[in-house]
Amino acid sequence: MFSKSEKQFIAAEIEKILLDLNHPEMPMERPKFILHVDGAEPWSWADIQPNWVYKNKEPGVNPWNEMVGLRDKREP
Repeated sequence: MFSKSEKQFIAAEIEKILLDLNHPEMPMERPKFILHVDGAEPWSWADIQPNWVYKNKEPGVNPWNEMVGLRDKREP
């Protein structure tokens, strides 16, 4: 559903929010999470994980999501 750069942005923001909570049961760095987002259609969804999960591997890329992400950045 989101482009790779959009997922990376969302993951970074979620990680920051989680760490900023300073909750005693949270790790002090690299919290692990999976955010599932349902889109408007049954086939439209995204699973977002922390960016550090992909340190040694490249996440899968959906060409449609990349195209839509680029289009959305160009529109005012």
